[in-house]
Amino acid sequence: MTVDRTPNRLRTAAISLAGLTAFGLSACGTGVSTPDEPDTAAAEGYPVTVENCGEELVLEAAPTRLVGLSPSQTELLVELGLTDRLVGQAQTDTHPLPEQVQAEVADVPELSDVAPPTREVLLEAEPDFVYSPTTYEFTTEQGFASIEQLAEVGADAYVATGGCPERRSQGTVDDLFTDIENLGTIFALPDRADEMTEEGQSRLTAVEEAIEGAEAPSVAQLYVEGATLMAIGGGIEYDIIARAGGDNVFDPDEAAFSDFFAATITPEEVTSRDPEAIVFSVNDADHEEATRDYLAQTFPDVAAVSEDRLVAVPASDLFPGTLGNIGAVEHIAEGLHPDRF
Repeated sequence: MTVDRTPNRLRTAAISLAGLTAFGLSACGTGVSTPDEPDTAAAEGYPVTVENCGEELVLEAAPTRLVGLSPSQTELLVELGLTDRLVGQAQTDTHPLPEQVQAEVADVPELSDVAPPTREVLLEAEPDFVYSPTTYEFTTEQGFASIEQLAEVGADAYVATGGCPERRSQGTVDDLFTDIENLGTIFALPDRADEMTEEGQSRLTAVEEAIEGAEAPSVAQLYVEGATLMAIGGGIEYDIIARAGGDNVFDPDEAAFSDFFAATITPEEVTSRDPEAIVFSVNDADHEEATRDYLAQTFPDVAAVSEDRLVAVPASDLFPGTLGNIGAVEHIAEGLHPDRF
Protein backbone atom coordinates (compact mmCIF):
# COMPACT_ATOMS: atom_id res chain seq x y z
CA MET A 1 0.00 0.00 0.00
CA THR A 2 1.29 3.46 -0.86
CA VAL A 3 1.29 5.57 2.27
CA ASP A 4 1.68 9.30 2.80
CA ARG A 5 1.25 10.50 6.37
CA THR A 6 2.38 14.07 5.74
CA PRO A 7 -0.10 16.31 7.60
CA ASN A 8 -1.69 19.29 5.88
CA ARG A 9 -4.63 21.62 6.42
CA LEU A 10 -6.66 19.96 3.63
CA ARG A 11 -6.86 16.76 5.62
CA THR A 12 -7.59 18.58 8.85
CA ALA A 13 -10.46 20.58 7.36
CA ALA A 14 -11.92 17.76 5.31
CA ILE A 15 -11.89 14.82 7.67
CA SER A 16 -10.76 16.37 10.94
CA LEU A 17 -7.30 14.86 11.06
CA ALA A 18 -6.55 15.83 14.61
CA GLY A 19 -3.56 15.67 16.86
CA LEU A 20 -0.99 16.54 14.21
CA THR A 21 1.04 19.02 16.26
CA ALA A 22 2.11 19.76 19.80
CA PHE A 23 0.26 22.24 21.94
CA GLY A 24 2.17 25.29 20.73
CA LEU A 25 5.21 27.41 21.50
CA SER A 26 5.94 30.04 24.09
CA ALA A 27 3.48 32.90 24.50
CA CYS A 28 3.95 36.42 23.18
CA GLY A 29 2.37 39.68 24.34
CA THR A 30 -1.20 40.32 23.29
CA GLY A 31 -2.24 43.54 24.96
CA VAL A 32 -5.58 41.92 25.93
CA SER A 33 -6.68 42.22 29.55
CA THR A 34 -7.56 39.27 31.72
CA PRO A 35 -11.36 38.76 32.08
CA ASP A 36 -12.85 39.94 35.35
CA GLU A 37 -12.88 37.47 38.20
CA PRO A 38 -16.30 35.79 38.72
CA ASP A 39 -18.31 36.80 41.76
CA THR A 40 -18.65 34.55 44.79
CA ALA A 41 -22.12 33.30 43.84
CA ALA A 42 -20.91 32.21 40.40
CA ALA A 43 -18.14 30.16 42.02
CA GLU A 44 -20.40 28.17 44.33
CA GLY A 45 -19.65 24.46 44.00
CA TYR A 46 -16.23 25.12 42.51
CA PRO A 47 -13.42 24.43 41.83
CA VAL A 48 -14.11 21.45 39.58
CA THR A 49 -11.59 19.25 37.80
CA VAL A 50 -11.91 17.29 34.56
CA GLU A 51 -9.30 15.37 32.60
CA ASN A 52 -8.60 16.55 29.07
CA CYS A 53 -5.93 15.20 26.73
CA GLY A 54 -4.13 13.55 29.63
CA GLU A 55 -4.02 16.73 31.73
CA GLU A 56 -6.14 17.97 34.61
CA LEU A 57 -8.21 21.05 33.81
CA VAL A 58 -9.18 22.90 37.00
CA LEU A 59 -11.86 25.60 36.87
CA GLU A 60 -12.47 27.97 39.74
CA ALA A 61 -15.90 29.02 38.45
CA ALA A 62 -18.28 28.32 35.56
CA PRO A 63 -16.99 30.07 32.41
CA THR A 64 -19.14 32.93 31.15
CA ARG A 65 -17.48 33.97 27.86
CA LEU A 66 -17.35 30.99 25.49
CA VAL A 67 -15.98 30.43 21.99
CA GLY A 68 -16.73 27.35 19.88
CA LEU A 69 -13.83 26.86 17.48
CA SER A 70 -15.94 24.90 15.00
CA PRO A 71 -19.67 24.65 14.28
CA SER A 72 -19.72 21.19 15.88
CA GLN A 73 -18.45 22.59 19.17
CA THR A 74 -20.74 25.63 18.95
CA GLU A 75 -23.74 23.33 18.45
CA LEU A 76 -22.88 21.24 21.48
CA LEU A 77 -22.59 24.34 23.67
CA VAL A 78 -25.97 25.54 22.40
CA GLU A 79 -27.59 22.17 23.09
CA LEU A 80 -26.29 22.36 26.65
CA GLY A 81 -28.17 25.65 27.03
CA LEU A 82 -25.18 27.99 26.93
CA THR A 83 -26.09 30.20 23.98
CA ASP A 84 -26.22 33.38 26.05
CA ARG A 85 -22.59 32.85 27.11
CA LEU A 86 -21.17 32.58 23.58
CA VAL A 87 -18.94 35.49 22.57
CA GLY A 88 -17.65 33.92 19.38
CA GLN A 89 -18.02 31.12 16.87
CA ALA A 90 -15.37 30.03 14.38
CA GLN A 91 -14.80 28.16 11.10
CA THR A 92 -18.43 28.99 10.36
CA ASP A 93 -18.26 28.14 6.65
CA THR A 94 -16.90 24.63 7.15
CA HIS A 95 -20.37 23.18 7.56
CA PRO A 96 -23.89 24.45 8.24
CA LEU A 97 -25.46 24.31 11.66
CA PRO A 98 -28.99 22.89 12.07
CA GLU A 99 -31.54 25.61 11.33
CA GLN A 100 -32.69 25.91 14.94
CA VAL A 101 -29.09 26.32 16.15
CA GLN A 102 -28.36 28.83 13.37
CA ALA A 103 -31.21 30.96 14.63
CA GLU A 104 -29.94 30.83 18.20
CA VAL A 105 -26.41 31.94 17.29
CA ALA A 106 -27.40 34.54 14.70
CA ASP A 107 -26.08 37.34 16.92
CA VAL A 108 -22.92 35.55 18.05
CA PRO A 109 -19.84 37.15 16.42
CA GLU A 110 -18.16 35.09 13.71
CA LEU A 111 -14.43 35.05 14.39
CA SER A 112 -13.42 33.11 11.25
CA ASP A 113 -14.96 31.34 8.27
CA VAL A 114 -12.91 28.45 6.80
CA ALA A 115 -9.92 28.35 9.15
CA PRO A 116 -9.44 28.84 12.89
CA PRO A 117 -9.27 32.46 14.05
CA THR A 118 -5.89 34.13 14.34
CA ARG A 119 -4.44 34.66 17.78
CA GLU A 120 -5.29 38.35 17.72
CA VAL A 121 -8.91 37.83 16.68
CA LEU A 122 -9.53 35.11 19.25
CA LEU A 123 -7.98 37.06 22.10
CA GLU A 124 -9.88 40.22 21.17
CA ALA A 125 -13.09 38.32 21.94
CA GLU A 126 -11.82 37.99 25.54
CA PRO A 127 -13.04 34.41 26.08
CA ASP A 128 -12.64 32.59 29.36
CA PHE A 129 -13.37 29.19 27.77
CA VAL A 130 -12.48 27.92 24.29
CA TYR A 131 -13.82 24.58 23.01
CA SER A 132 -11.98 23.01 20.07
CA PRO A 133 -12.41 19.81 18.02
CA THR A 134 -8.64 19.19 17.80
CA THR A 135 -5.29 20.56 18.91
CA TYR A 136 -4.67 21.97 15.44
CA GLU A 137 -6.65 25.08 16.34
CA PHE A 138 -3.97 25.91 18.93
CA THR A 139 -0.85 25.71 16.74
CA THR A 140 1.19 28.91 16.93
CA GLU A 141 2.98 28.02 13.68
CA GLN A 142 -0.32 28.66 11.91
CA GLY A 143 -0.82 31.96 13.68
CA PHE A 144 -3.35 30.64 16.19
CA ALA A 145 -3.34 31.22 19.94
CA SER A 146 -1.73 28.41 21.90
CA ILE A 147 -3.27 26.93 25.02
CA GLU A 148 -0.54 28.65 27.04
CA GLN A 149 -1.32 32.02 25.48
CA LEU A 150 -4.99 31.59 26.30
CA ALA A 151 -4.12 30.69 29.88
CA GLU A 152 -2.13 33.92 30.19
CA VAL A 153 -5.30 35.94 29.64
CA GLY A 154 -7.41 33.76 31.93
CA ALA A 155 -9.01 31.49 29.32
CA ASP A 156 -9.28 27.71 29.68
CA ALA A 157 -9.08 25.51 26.59
CA TYR A 158 -10.90 22.21 26.17
CA VAL A 159 -10.19 19.81 23.27
CA ALA A 160 -12.77 17.22 22.22
CA THR A 161 -11.66 13.90 23.70
CA GLY A 162 -11.56 12.20 20.30
CA GLY A 163 -9.38 15.02 18.98
CA CYS A 164 -6.62 14.64 21.56
CA PRO A 165 -3.34 13.59 19.88
CA GLU A 166 -2.99 10.35 21.82
CA ARG A 167 -6.64 9.46 21.19
CA ARG A 168 -7.20 10.36 17.53
CA SER A 169 -6.35 6.94 16.07
CA GLN A 170 -8.20 4.97 18.77
CA GLY A 171 -11.20 7.23 19.32
CA THR A 172 -14.78 6.00 19.43
CA VAL A 173 -18.25 7.50 19.35
CA ASP A 174 -18.35 7.13 23.13
CA ASP A 175 -15.74 9.89 23.37
CA LEU A 176 -18.60 12.29 22.65
CA PHE A 177 -20.31 11.22 25.87
CA THR A 178 -17.09 11.88 27.78
CA ASP A 179 -17.16 15.44 26.42
CA ILE A 180 -20.80 15.91 27.35
CA GLU A 181 -20.15 14.70 30.89
CA ASN A 182 -17.08 16.92 31.24
CA LEU A 183 -18.92 19.98 29.95
CA GLY A 184 -21.78 19.22 32.30
CA THR A 185 -19.28 19.28 35.15
CA ILE A 186 -17.53 22.44 33.93
CA PHE A 187 -20.78 24.39 33.63
CA ALA A 188 -22.62 22.78 36.56
CA LEU A 189 -25.24 21.30 34.24
CA PRO A 190 -25.15 17.59 35.14
CA ASP A 191 -28.87 17.02 34.56
CA ARG A 192 -28.82 18.45 31.05
CA ALA A 193 -25.64 16.49 30.28
CA ASP A 194 -27.32 13.30 31.48
CA GLU A 195 -30.34 14.00 29.27
CA MET A 196 -28.16 14.47 26.20
CA THR A 197 -26.18 11.32 26.95
CA GLU A 198 -29.31 9.24 27.47
CA GLU A 199 -30.81 10.51 24.22
CA GLY A 200 -27.62 9.81 22.26
CA GLN A 201 -27.16 6.33 23.71
CA SER A 202 -30.81 5.55 23.03
CA ARG A 203 -30.35 6.42 19.36
CA LEU A 204 -27.27 4.20 19.12
CA THR A 205 -29.11 1.35 20.83
CA ALA A 206 -31.96 1.69 18.32
CA VAL A 207 -29.48 1.22 15.46
CA GLU A 208 -27.87 -1.75 17.18
CA GLU A 209 -31.24 -3.43 17.63
CA ALA A 210 -32.33 -2.69 14.06
CA ILE A 211 -29.28 -4.34 12.48
CA GLU A 212 -28.95 -7.21 14.96
CA GLY A 213 -28.26 -10.45 13.08
CA ALA A 214 -27.70 -8.71 9.75
CA GLU A 215 -24.65 -9.74 7.72
CA ALA A 216 -22.02 -7.01 7.78
CA PRO A 217 -21.03 -5.91 4.25
CA SER A 218 -17.36 -5.13 3.59
CA VAL A 219 -16.86 -1.36 3.56
CA ALA A 220 -14.13 0.94 2.33
CA GLN A 221 -14.25 4.34 3.99
CA LEU A 222 -12.66 6.91 1.68
CA TYR A 223 -12.04 10.59 1.21
CA VAL A 224 -11.37 12.02 -2.25
CA GLU A 225 -10.03 15.50 -2.97
CA GLY A 226 -8.95 16.10 -6.56
CA ALA A 227 -6.49 13.34 -7.41
CA THR A 228 -5.86 12.45 -3.76
CA LEU A 229 -7.46 9.23 -2.47
CA MET A 230 -7.37 8.52 1.25
CA ALA A 231 -8.54 5.53 3.24
CA ILE A 232 -9.70 5.55 6.86
CA GLY A 233 -8.40 2.73 9.02
CA GLY A 234 -8.89 3.90 12.59
CA GLY A 235 -10.32 6.50 14.93
CA ILE A 236 -13.88 7.62 15.44
CA GLU A 237 -14.63 7.05 11.76
CA TYR A 238 -13.69 3.37 12.06
CA ASP A 239 -15.91 2.93 15.11
CA ILE A 240 -18.81 4.61 13.29
CA ILE A 241 -18.60 2.02 10.49
CA ALA A 242 -18.59 -0.83 13.01
CA ARG A 243 -21.59 0.55 14.91
CA ALA A 244 -23.44 0.99 11.62
CA GLY A 245 -23.02 -2.71 10.86
CA GLY A 246 -20.14 -2.57 8.40
CA ASP A 247 -16.86 -4.49 8.19
CA ASN A 248 -14.12 -2.04 7.25
CA VAL A 249 -11.66 -3.47 4.71
CA PHE A 250 -8.94 -1.26 6.18
CA ASP A 251 -7.82 -2.15 9.69
CA PRO A 252 -6.04 -0.31 12.53
CA ASP A 253 -3.58 -3.23 12.77
CA GLU A 254 -2.23 -2.54 9.29
CA ALA A 255 1.15 -0.84 9.06
CA ALA A 256 -0.36 2.04 7.07
CA PHE A 257 -2.46 3.03 10.08
CA SER A 258 -0.01 2.27 12.88
CA ASP A 259 0.68 5.94 13.55
CA PHE A 260 -2.32 7.67 12.05
CA PHE A 261 -5.94 6.80 11.37
CA ALA A 262 -5.85 7.75 7.66
CA ALA A 263 -3.44 7.17 4.79
CA THR A 264 -3.12 8.10 1.14
CA ILE A 265 -3.57 5.00 -1.01
CA THR A 266 -3.61 3.99 -4.66
CA PRO A 267 -6.81 3.09 -6.54
CA GLU A 268 -5.40 -0.40 -7.01
CA GLU A 269 -5.55 -0.93 -3.26
CA VAL A 270 -9.30 -0.35 -3.22
CA THR A 271 -9.84 -2.51 -6.30
CA SER A 272 -7.92 -5.41 -4.76
CA ARG A 273 -10.13 -5.38 -1.67
CA ASP A 274 -13.35 -5.08 -3.71
CA PRO A 275 -15.58 -3.64 -0.95
CA GLU A 276 -19.30 -4.27 -1.11
CA ALA A 277 -19.99 -0.70 0.00
CA ILE A 278 -18.09 2.57 -0.01
CA VAL A 279 -18.67 5.26 2.60
CA PHE A 280 -17.17 8.62 1.72
CA SER A 281 -17.11 11.96 3.48
CA VAL A 282 -18.04 15.17 1.67
CA ASN A 283 -17.71 18.88 2.35
CA ASP A 284 -20.72 20.02 0.28
CA ALA A 285 -22.99 19.06 -2.63
CA ASP A 286 -20.38 19.85 -5.28
CA HIS A 287 -17.79 17.74 -3.49
CA GLU A 288 -20.25 14.84 -3.28
CA GLU A 289 -20.97 15.02 -6.99
CA ALA A 290 -17.27 15.16 -7.83
CA THR A 291 -16.55 12.19 -5.57
CA ARG A 292 -19.34 10.10 -7.07
CA ASP A 293 -17.99 10.86 -10.55
CA TYR A 294 -14.49 9.86 -9.45
CA LEU A 295 -15.66 6.59 -7.93
CA ALA A 296 -17.72 5.70 -11.00
CA GLN A 297 -14.82 6.36 -13.36
CA THR A 298 -12.10 4.82 -11.20
CA PHE A 299 -13.84 1.74 -9.80
CA PRO A 300 -16.50 0.62 -12.32
CA ASP A 301 -15.89 -3.07 -11.53
CA VAL A 302 -15.72 -2.78 -7.74
CA ALA A 303 -18.84 -4.28 -6.19
CA ALA A 304 -19.78 -1.13 -4.25
CA VAL A 305 -19.83 0.95 -7.43
CA SER A 306 -21.35 -1.58 -9.79
CA GLU A 307 -24.14 -2.23 -7.28
CA ASP A 308 -24.49 1.48 -6.46
CA ARG A 309 -23.89 0.96 -2.77
CA LEU A 310 -22.33 4.33 -2.07
CA VAL A 311 -23.02 6.28 1.12
CA ALA A 312 -22.06 9.95 1.39
CA VAL A 313 -21.62 11.43 4.86
CA PRO A 314 -21.01 15.10 5.75
CA ALA A 315 -17.39 15.40 6.83
CA SER A 316 -18.54 17.47 9.79
CA ASP A 317 -20.42 14.48 11.21
CA LEU A 318 -17.08 12.71 11.60
CA PHE A 319 -15.41 15.48 13.61
CA PRO A 320 -14.42 14.67 17.20
CA GLY A 321 -16.81 15.93 19.85
CA THR A 322 -19.86 16.38 17.65
CA LEU A 323 -23.43 15.16 17.95
CA GLY A 324 -23.10 14.38 14.25
CA ASN A 325 -21.22 11.19 15.17
CA ILE A 326 -24.53 9.68 16.22
CA GLY A 327 -26.26 10.90 13.08
CA ALA A 328 -23.47 9.37 10.99
CA VAL A 329 -24.04 5.96 12.59
CA GLU A 330 -27.76 6.19 11.80
CA HIS A 331 -27.25 7.39 8.23
CA ILE A 332 -24.60 4.81 7.35
CA ALA A 333 -26.59 1.98 8.94
CA GLU A 334 -29.55 2.89 6.73
CA GLY A 335 -27.29 2.88 3.70
CA LEU A 336 -25.73 -0.49 4.52
CA HIS A 337 -28.92 -2.16 5.74
CA PRO A 338 -31.88 -0.43 4.01
CA ASP A 339 -34.15 -3.39 4.64
CA ARG A 340 -33.81 -2.90 8.41
CA PHE A 341 -35.14 0.67 8.45
